Amino acid sequence: MATTIRKNPVRRGAEGSATRRRLSPAERERLIVEGAVRFFSEQGLDGQLRDLAKELGITHTLLYHYFPTKQALIERVYADLFAGRWESEWETLLDDRTLDVETKLTRFYTRYAKRILERDWVRVFVSSGLSDRYITDRYFALLGEKLFPRLIRESRRYLGMANRGRPSPREMELLLGLHGSIFYMGMRRWVYGLEPHGGKTDPFDEVFVHDRVRGYLQTLPEVYGQPAPRPRRSAAKSRSHEAKE
Repeated sequence: MATTIRKNPVRRGAEGSATRRRLSPAERERLIVEGAVRFFSEQGLDGQLRDLAKELGITHTLLYHYFPTKQALIERVYADLFAGRWESEWETLLDDRTLDVETKLTRFYTRYAKRILERDWVRVFVSSGLSDRYITDRYFALLGEKLFPRLIRESRRYLGMANRGRPSPREMELLLGLHGSIFYMGMRRWVYGLEPHGGKTDPFDEVFVHDRVRGYLQTLPEVYGQPAPRPRRSAAKSRSHEAKE
């Protein structure tokens, strides 16, 4: 008589010989959230929770025990994957008056890209924009509170301006162009599947970020109607020059 081998044998509880440690509620919840991030990254935010439960190997009822609604789960994904990745050190960096603006923006966006623009973050963010926009709306509200005002302030500082007024539509459009060009570095990699030319180059290399920052800063005088500031060597250029020597 042939013997059937189970690829995924059922593990019995404490009464059986094949026991396993029972997960605490906090551990179970964490695993559900981590699984939801992977699931939404692949299936989009319109994916069904019944399919998520099946992929996690739990019952639909158990999933709803932890997250009674899909919106509750999406809110938790936002808190962990998006708001939870924001670094207060970035604000400190942008507020540092000892650094020149070009160096400051280059350092910030290099660190930001390496921390934020990983696969699940980018794909879930794009999916939200194509769905109910809950995550994208909240994240842009975060940027509007903690990032964009600082970048506008530093842009004006670059030109020697002390203006604290609200940014004009043209100012914001230029700034969003800079921010969007950084985000595209993640989009290109994790949505389009395109790696940087050369293959092994870090997709978020500081040199790439610096090129975008310089392009932004060089356009500022025209937008603000101010004379271009005197060129100064940035930290990125200084390191390159020192390396050649």
